[in-house]
Amino acid sequence: MGSPLTTRWRTAREIEYMTTNMNLAARRANAVPRGVASMHAGIYAARAEGAEVWDTVGRRYIDFSGGIAVLNTGHRHPKVLAAVRAQLDRFTHTAFQVLPYELYIALAERLNRLAPGEWPKKTLLLTTGAEAIENAVKIARAYTRRPAVIAFGGAFHGRTLLALGLTGKVEPYKTGFGPFPADLYHVPFPNPLYGVSSDDALAAIAALFKSDIEPERVAAFLIEPVQGEGGFYVAPPPFLSALRRLCDEHGILLIVDEIQSGAARTGRMFAIEHSGVVPDLIAAAKSLAGGFPLSAIIGRAEIMDAVAPGGLGGTYAGNPLGCAAALAVLDVIEGERLAERATRLGERLLIRLGELARRTRRIGDVRGLGAMVAIEFFKNLERREPDPDFARDVVADAARRGLILLSCGTYGNVIRLLMPLTAPDTIVDEGLAILEQCVVDAEAPLASAA
Repeated sequence: MGSPLTTRWRTAREIEYMTTNMNLAARRANAVPRGVASMHAGIYAARAEGAEVWDTVGRRYIDFSGGIAVLNTGHRHPKVLAAVRAQLDRFTHTAFQVLPYELYIALAERLNRLAPGEWPKKTLLLTTGAEAIENAVKIARAYTRRPAVIAFGGAFHGRTLLALGLTGKVEPYKTGFGPFPADLYHVPFPNPLYGVSSDDALAAIAALFKSDIEPERVAAFLIEPVQGEGGFYVAPPPFLSALRRLCDEHGILLIVDEIQSGAARTGRMFAIEHSGVVPDLIAAAKSLAGGFPLSAIIGRAEIMDAVAPGGLGGTYAGNPLGCAAALAVLDVIEGERLAERATRLGERLLIRLGELARRTRRIGDVRGLGAMVAIEFFKNLERREPDPDFARDVVADAARRGLILLSCGTYGNVIRLLMPLTAPDTIVDEGLAILEQCVVDAEAPLASAA
């Protein structure tokens, strides 16, 4: 039991915490649209370092969200900050379409070398992931002279109208925003956990070609090698190979969305490399620039050159600060061997979470590729009924204990782990211990009731 002085100190800090957050919440409600939701609306970040964040009253949190997969190199990596500071002293903006600069070219050259495929490649730099997806579709349509794009159920490709049309999840993203652009189609993503085999997914494509659109009108397939918002389901390599063959047979382009799975998160620079399949176009963003807005499309040179001069670009596309940050991020990935670190970290996570799954009844699946790892909760051992409430409770309890988590999945019953790849084992273990205790505690009253 604490002394009266300690109790008064705790009470004062708690009052300060509540007062500060209530004030910020009121200001937010008056100034920010309600459509901008926050999973941790009661926590307001003040500073961050590595894999840790401190709020406005000094409470510390371990960050297992990475700003939604943006911080593979961690918060404020010294090399990234140094590169951006140096660029700040030169210039911050000219618009590449007005006055080009070497940083853009150097980053494009480097990404061209890193992307799979032995043919010549070119890279377009943009600002956001959604912008990359929109432009990838533009390029595919310009090259093939075809209109249609086929995406997959459960996919998330962005919030702009075309990207949203390609997204395969209605709530909360698509509700109320239709109609969406024409010639966008969806087929099931192969997911054995929910009874969809690779053969089922391929059969759905064949059925689509029979009932809705002939393959000669399809410009591209768009797929995430590991679904992000959809639940961290990994596309089976044989399915990706079959999809590549199907594209080659019908003159269709294969676009892979590596916005969440790229930048060494899965143990390779790009997740598609695990399958041996080489896509025509790659969309990258998020961790590419370590927290600075930047995205890219990397693709076969003849495809990228299909658009006439002036058809691609954007005011902030390939901003010099983002380019400087991205070049530093690539240095860190290489110099600190973050792909290898992701593999080791993923193995560590799967072992710990596998042990947790054996101790509990609610975890129906533990999966991942490299350090892109998730756990999925169900209401029963038969894994027939997803349990989003359980996942929500674990996320909320973890935040109270100092761990930032994110849920995802079509049913909202998945927790994804996206801690910085630079996080030391001590902090990873501390965060895992909190997660494990939250799961056990959330299950305890349910077990007693049963």
